[in-house]
Amino acid sequence: MSAVAYTGRVVTPVEVIEDGAVVVTGEHIAWVGDARDAERAGFGEAVASATPAPDGGYLLPGLVDVHCHGGGGESFPNAETPEQVMTAVLEHRRHGTTSLVASCVTASAEVLRERARTLAALAEEGEVAAIHFEGPFVSVERCGAQDPTYITDPDAALVRELLELGGGHVATMTIAPEKPGTTGDDGVIAALIEGGALPSLGHTDSGAAPVRAALADAASCLDALRAAGRPVRCDVPTATHLFNGMRPMHHRAPGPVPEFLAAAANGRCVVEMIGDGVHLDPAIVLDVLETLGREAVVLITDAMAAAGMPDGSYVLGSQPVTVVDGVARLTDEEGNGAIAGGTAHLIDVVRTTWHGGVDLVDAVYCASVQGARVIGDPFVGALEAGLRADLVVTDADLHPVTVVRRGTVVDA
Repeated sequence: MSAVAYTGRVVTPVEVIEDGAVVVTGEHIAWVGDARDAERAGFGEAVASATPAPDGGYLLPGLVDVHCHGGGGESFPNAETPEQVMTAVLEHRRHGTTSLVASCVTASAEVLRERARTLAALAEEGEVAAIHFEGPFVSVERCGAQDPTYITDPDAALVRELLELGGGHVATMTIAPEKPGTTGDDGVIAALIEGGALPSLGHTDSGAAPVRAALADAASCLDALRAAGRPVRCDVPTATHLFNGMRPMHHRAPGPVPEFLAAAANGRCVVEMIGDGVHLDPAIVLDVLETLGREAVVLITDAMAAAGMPDGSYVLGSQPVTVVDGVARLTDEEGNGAIAGGTAHLIDVVRTTWHGGVDLVDAVYCASVQGARVIGDPFVGALEAGLRADLVVTDADLHPVTVVRRGTVVDA
């Protein structure tokens, strides 16, 4: 099988190889290293005829977005056909997200069932990495762009049904920990973990105690599965877009944020962060990463249909959305409705985080290795020999030039 090589500044999980090379054979990475060592590794000819990155450019792993609602004008919560789903998937794939989790929003049980069927079929084909249900078991008080009409109390039977319809491809479900029926043997956390998915705590008006109890319940369920010799998708639960969609922290009413931070610091949780410069100031992303370390953070887009599209009117589930200056908000007369998802690609989130002071290796790690960890896919997320040949060739400021997925160049 012939080898194809790419050269540039290679970003691995531990360093930037300034004069690096990535060699691909078929759908897998055959070798990664300093280009000067290619001859000794048996890939001298391939590297000699390699496709170079632009001057000062980088080679990144294919990015892994674990929380995305759409792009290219289409929305996963509204997609009734595979073609609609693929429009959004390809919008992000062309910008370097080679593994994408399709996120739904709060809706009626029947709509959620329909989306599970549609998305599971594409996950089975390898086009979608996994499925995320954001709701319907969330807080009305902190619903954000979730339609409160369809918010309900946790229902373990519905969870089990959605997991079955998802065919093993449901990775996460966002739930508010304070709601009844969340914890315990018959709770939704147990149902999710037993069914191969993870709870993601968020859209919550909770105080500290319910968050701590939910995290402990998740840990107990994961421990029980491991003790029984059964696989778990990820070793810890997640927190849905930290700071967004939850009660803010106050020293006399701490709310959920300190519990998530403490749990993440102790290896009991991974926190999502929408590092697009709109949902979070880059300074808070830097602060959290410096406090917790990269093993506790996964960068996400929370993107909706307007990603890659001009300002204008869109929908997210049942909610009308208006995008002005790249910021998506629920449509209202004043133009200051709740933020309704993001409009960035994950490579934009990485760039914003990097420009905000986070080391490039760590920013990329949080958008690749960490995403692969959350969805439980050991074959993606890094430029390492033996992994799937997913990579992104960028210019010096991380604008994508070429995207390779499964060894094939993605049509731009």
